[in-house]
Amino acid sequence: MIQQRIVLLSAAGLASALLLAACGSSTGKASSGTNPGSVAPVATAATAATESATSAPAGSSDSGSGHMATTTMLMAKAVKGMGSVVTDDKGMTLYRYDKDQATPSKWTCAGECTKTWMPVMEQDSVQTMGVEKSLLGTVHRDGMKQVTLGGWPLYRYMGDTKAGQMNGQAKDKMWYAVTPSGEKSTMTG
Repeated sequence: MIQQRIVLLSAAGLASALLLAACGSSTGKASSGTNPGSVAPVATAATAATESATSAPAGSSDSGSGHMATTTMLMAKAVKGMGSVVTDDKGMTLYRYDKDQATPSKWTCAGECTKTWMPVMEQDSVQTMGVEKSLLGTVHRDGMKQVTLGGWPLYRYMGDTKAGQMNGQAKDKMWYAVTPSGEKSTMTG
């Protein structure tokens, strides 16, 4: 009798895990009513997340291609010769893309672009250190929430392999490290 319950509970747990995994790989076309361009503020320890819908840019669905990075912390960090920039919980520099829009928050880096520029996704809630919490937000991206700062979606650059590097700074004259105020860093070290 006990072994039968264990088997049934294990099967139920496995089925739940598979169902959750299938939901996590959604392309944003689920019947939940949210689209990849929906905006919601980042949930912090003292703030509950709310949502307000906006339209997604044409052709903005990633369809599962590319890479994503998750974070639980945004920190202001002084980088020698570059001033203060925002890093994630691993100390990796975060960037914004000039083709994205701050108001309303929209992302345009999709598909192949996300293999080089990984969207920074919210993992539960995002805390800050030296970054104004009121500037934090999220934009929906294929069923997940990409972190925004000052309305700009944030990314990590694959060419940064160690904390504190800024190899993506001014890349293609479109990618810039983001400052704690959400502006782009114009310093070139």
